[in-house]
Amino acid sequence: MRIRVGHLYPEYLNIYADRGNIAVLSARAAVRGHDLEVIALGLGDAIPEIDLDLVYIGGGQDREQALIAPDLLAKGPALHEAAAAGTAFLSVCGGYQLLGHFYRDQAGAELPGIGLLPLSTTAGNRRLIGDVLLDCAWADETLVGFENHAGLTTLDAGAEPLGRVLAGHGNDGTSGFEGCRSGRVYGTYLHGPLLPRNPWFADLLLTAALEHAAGEPVALTPLDDGFEAAAHALASSRARARGGR
Repeated sequence: MRIRVGHLYPEYLNIYADRGNIAVLSARAAVRGHDLEVIALGLGDAIPEIDLDLVYIGGGQDREQALIAPDLLAKGPALHEAAAAGTAFLSVCGGYQLLGHFYRDQAGAELPGIGLLPLSTTAGNRRLIGDVLLDCAWADETLVGFENHAGLTTLDAGAEPLGRVLAGHGNDGTSGFEGCRSGRVYGTYLHGPLLPRNPWFADLLLTAALEHAAGEPVALTPLDDGFEAAAHALASSRARARGGR
């Protein structure tokens, strides 16, 4: 089966190897006999009329965020339509912030987001950096990654976090939440990239994308994730050694 992935602004939003998430999805799809077609969507590119099964947007610096924000806003209605139709989304760091309501800098200027996730972000006075370990009780799993952000993200009342922080800072260093999820839309600050050390989450995204493409439930063939499990365990140990917020 062919999985169509819309990769937003790959030339601008790719810090800390975020592009590696696409490589992981492609490899895990291919070994199961599926083809991952990646469609780069840059400045001025319209969201294609063909159905996208997954949309991915990585992280970037403030300059890159400011550059792409107006264009993302123009793409917003089409992205909302895609999400409503069951397209899966993964957004990381700067991309995560711009899927929310807004990003406000220290001077009070705001970059509008597209409101696909129920959250808002303001610039803080210090950077939140280091290894992170999350408890994703909704999936009975843990996530590991690396955070490096000054933005402080607040979830709307009733919004669901991606996970609860066991070690690290998370969205704001105080709430105990990291990331956000709404339907098949997921956002996080975790770099590294995220998916190589969290194969269960990569497969969750692939399953959602395949189900959108097929229009019916899909079960993925299990893989031997021994190396991935070892990398996850090492990162988890490092995060626990670092401690909490």
